[in-house]
Amino acid sequence: MTGLFLSRARLRRDTSVDALARLLVPEHPADRAAVSHRLVWALFADGADWTRDFLWRDEEAGKFMTLSARPPDDPPGLFDLEWKPFAPILSAGDRLAFTPRANPVVARSTGPGIRSNRHDLVMDLLYRWPDRERAVTRPEAALIAGRAWIARQGAACGFDILGDAAVDGYDQVRVPRAGGRPRLWQP
Repeated sequence: MTGLFLSRARLRRDTSVDALARLLVPEHPADRAAVSHRLVWALFADGADWTRDFLWRDEEAGKFMTLSARPPDDPPGLFDLEWKPFAPILSAGDRLAFTPRANPVVARSTGPGIRSNRHDLVMDLLYRWPDRERAVTRPEAALIAGRAWIARQGAACGFDILGDAAVDGYDQVRVPRAGGRPRLWQP
C-alpha cells in the first residue's frame, strides 16, 4: 500500500441509525463480529471488482479504525467518518508503542501437492499438551505463542520488541459464513 489513510468510522447516533442498532451492533459476540466485518467491508465496496486493500480494528461497539489505500465511503450515511493521510516519518532507532490485535495462524502441510491447512496459532501449540491439561495451560500457551509470533513479525519486518510483549487475552468466536463452515475469529 502506498498513500495510506488512517480512518475512524463511528455508527451515527441519530434516530434513523439508532432504529437499526440491534441489527448493526448485535449482542452476541459471533454475530457482532460477522456484522462488523460486513460493515467495514461496505465502507470500501465502491466497485464490482473491489478487493481488500485495508486493515481494520473493532475499537468498541460501532466504532472502527481502518488503515487503507483510499478513504472509506459511506453512501448509506450510517457512519460519521474521519480520515487523514497516514505517512509517518520513521528513522532507524525510533521507538514506537503499538497495540496490535491479530489473528495469527500457522499453515500445516497435509501432504505433497495438497494445499496447507491454516490453524489458530494458540490451538496449534495447545495440541502439544495432553487433553486434560489444555484448559489450564491455555493462558500460558497464548502468552508463549503470542510473544513468539510478534517476535517473528518483527524479524521479518525490521523491528525488535523491547522487553516482553504483553499478551492481554485470547478469545475464539465462531463467525457464521455463507456457504461454508464458521471461521474462528479472535477479537
